[in-house]
Amino acid sequence: MYMYKPSWNSIQNHNTPQWFKDAKFGIYTHWGVYSVPACGPNATWYGYNMYREGSLQNIYHVNKYGDPSKFGYKDFIPMFTAEKFDADQWAEIIKNSGAKFAGPVGEHHEGFTMWDTKYSQWNAKNMGPKRDIVGELAKSIKSNGFRKSAYEIFTQIFC
Repeated sequence: MYMYKPSWNSIQNHNTPQWFKDAKFGIYTHWGVYSVPACGPNATWYGYNMYREGSLQNIYHVNKYGDPSKFGYKDFIPMFTAEKFDADQWAEIIKNSGAKFAGPVGEHHEGFTMWDTKYSQWNAKNMGPKRDIVGELAKSIKSNGFRKSAYEIFTQIFC
């Protein structure tokens, strides 16, 4: 794997694989702790906006859960259980959509990783679902004939 450096020269060495150019359609899944309150058009930003006084998510949070200083974003983690998550079902739906590549987002901006990592205790393997969601989905995606998943690339770089 080619590791890029922060220079124009390094970026100019990039060659997009032909299979990726030909694919045209792929799916990346976004799912995480923010799906517990699932509020607003930018629900993925709930963990940030719930602390911004007067924002839609702050108003919702205060009305439903109370003051964010007493019930914070971290308090949603035990509620994020993934009890109905079925990686094989997701991979089948993605395949049936006609997508040519797929992958789960391993970590959103709020810092909770959806994979088993040694770099942070704040991950789905240690907390919440207590499962390596990204790993399970990556395995199912690959077994459904996709070339690579985002997880494989991600773990080659960061694990």
